[in-house]
Amino acid sequence: MWVDFKKAPNLVIAEMWKELLEGEGLPTQILPEGDILSWGERVAYRIMVPRGREHVAEEILRKL
Repeated sequence: MWVDFKKAPNLVIAEMWKELLEGEGLPTQILPEGDILSWGERVAYRIMVPRGREHVAEEILRKL
């Protein structure tokens, strides 16, 4: 099961967060918000991590 961890304003930023978290060994998914017809590079994206691993993501961000 996946839970929302962070929101990104666009696809480029979402992919940057995904690469950062996965580079530290944390599986990550990104999912666009809104209707499927409006999906694209400029819509907001949700960065999702596995349930119970949110503390790992927060620790990764603290290291920045």
